Amino acid sequence: MYDFKPDAALDPAEVHRELLRAADALTAGEPDGIANMANVAALLWEFLPDLNWAGFYRTAPTKVGSGSELVLGPFVGRPACIRIPFGAGVCGAAAESRATQLVADVHAFPGHIACDAASRSELVVPVLRDGAVIAVIDLDSPSPARFGAIDAEGIEGLAALLSDRI
Repeated sequence: MYDFKPDAALDPAEVHRELLRAADALTAGEPDGIANMANVAALLWEFLPDLNWAGFYRTAPTKVGSGSELVLGPFVGRPACIRIPFGAGVCGAAAESRATQLVADVHAFPGHIACDAASRSELVVPVLRDGAVIAVIDLDSPSPARFGAIDAEGIEGLAALLSDRI
């Protein structure tokens, strides 16, 4: 049995280091990417306070077969949008630009997709393999400006770890 809970007294950078160690322990040697994403979504929920959604969108062919889009993957939170075109909303912007999106106020983000009206801030980090986006890690919070540079760096480290495990 695993009991991954961070010490409440840890500073945010140490929380992210502990999260990375836990994710490494759970995903090392496991070839099933869906199982690894599911466990990591649960870890994100346990380790990071003040979230209302934590999980993954995977890169997949569009329904019509030309090009790629993001498709809902394992997550914790309320039901979510299933398909997001590259370039649409915060997740699509991260996928299209292959760059982290740190959004203090989602209502001020052009084209924001409101899957949960309670979300106020968002952090989305692309997971890259051989330069291509294979997924994004998406964190939403009901608090404005919930995420900062330490969170972005921590989740970028997690994305790098997972790039060959999902």
